[in-house]
Amino acid sequence: MSAPKKPKVGRELEKARSFPWGPGLKPLKRRTFLRGAVGGAAIGLVLPTLDAMLGPSGAHADGTTAGPIFGVFFWANGLPWHAGMGGETAGVTYPDLWTPAATGAGFAPSELLMPLSRHRVSVVTGLEPKTEVPPNPPGQSDGHMRGFMVAMTGDRIRPEGFDHPSHTLTALRPTLDQYVARHPEFYGDQPSRFRSVQIGISEARFHDYGHWNAISYNGPDSLNLPILRPTQLHDQLFSVPDDLVALGRRARMMDAVMDDARALQTQLGARDRARIDEHLTHLSEIQRRLDLAAATCETPARPVDSGDVTAKLDAMSELLAVALRCNLTRVFSLMLTSPATTHVFSNLGVTDGLHKTCHDGLWDRVRVTQAHQMELFARFLDVLAGTTEPTGTSLLDRCAIWGTSEYSEGWKHGTSEMPVVIAGGACGGLRTGVHAREPRGNLCKAQLTLLRSIGLSEASWGWNGGETSEVFGELLG
Repeated sequence: MSAPKKPKVGRELEKARSFPWGPGLKPLKRRTFLRGAVGGAAIGLVLPTLDAMLGPSGAHADGTTAGPIFGVFFWANGLPWHAGMGGETAGVTYPDLWTPAATGAGFAPSELLMPLSRHRVSVVTGLEPKTEVPPNPPGQSDGHMRGFMVAMTGDRIRPEGFDHPSHTLTALRPTLDQYVARHPEFYGDQPSRFRSVQIGISEARFHDYGHWNAISYNGPDSLNLPILRPTQLHDQLFSVPDDLVALGRRARMMDAVMDDARALQTQLGARDRARIDEHLTHLSEIQRRLDLAAATCETPARPVDSGDVTAKLDAMSELLAVALRCNLTRVFSLMLTSPATTHVFSNLGVTDGLHKTCHDGLWDRVRVTQAHQMELFARFLDVLAGTTEPTGTSLLDRCAIWGTSEYSEGWKHGTSEMPVVIAGGACGGLRTGVHAREPRGNLCKAQLTLLRSIGLSEASWGWNGGETSEVFGELLG
């Protein structure tokens, strides 16, 4: 009796093991699925990037590229204040712990940037919001809210519905992460299973309503609340959908219809074949969506939830890295601490929430808390840098990460000298380890630079007085 025939994917994997391929051997496509069944329902297991999917140059064998990853890393309450921030802080004698002494490539990191220096992050200093501030309703100049909106959307707060006494506000447009996730030049017609993923670490909140709970907006009054528990993130990314049986049944029916349609083409004339081709194109798109909906990927172990910020960050980072490596998404936002956070860094000997600590003018305590948040930022980048692909690159090499806070300092809510960190290489679109400085420069200029680095052909960026067509060319690859 002859041996049973191997499944098609199994045969392709066996042939591909002798990389680089020999004569007549076909490479694997990047979106190769291992077919199986769970409870009688068909599923597809997405493979991570394999050598068999790559050509000798490291490009994907099917002509596609992995593409850049866009991310946002947000921490609350800015930086320790110093005289260079101007305004009400002009008379203080505290040192500037953020701004490097030299500009250009290979700069020596400042005290607060030291943890991030192992990942050769770039920084842009001197920037501030340039959007107009309407006089009514009053209070729209409050840096807590104005600084956040410009840092995350390039636009001002929506004046309609704004109420300063109750801290009620919303955005005029999507935040950077959602702008990228919806941009036709980013995903094209092949979006990942999740266009974007929103993650939060600390659960402390200034208010339990609206803006103070999230950093990602779809538009006015439409927030994307972050996932706050590792188990919740794991289940959303990797668990089998509840309706998998129905999906599997539909997928098998679709496969049968596609096979029958192709067989039928051999019996038809040119006009009918053209009609069948058009119909098959439509069915192929349905099949693609079914595959993405039913796919799992290198499912990691389900983590244990923890109230410890560092442990939670580690667990969330590892899960996100798997999702990014397996192309479940290419856009994310990570909110370490929420705007005006009341998080108590008791592990550092700080007894009050960070928002109150800032307003009490306790500079030394703000210094240690913000240094700790930079350590946690670096810890997140450690995971991305440590996750490599067969091309030899890391996830961080593919990333363009916008790191920022809601203002420059929390004592007086100043917005001069806004913190801007740009991490990652954007698949060659960004130079790393560069310090660009432009005193009183336009914050939107750095945002446009980042959008250009991931291949978006934006002519300009910013609204309501923040418009610019300039970029920091020294940061672009």
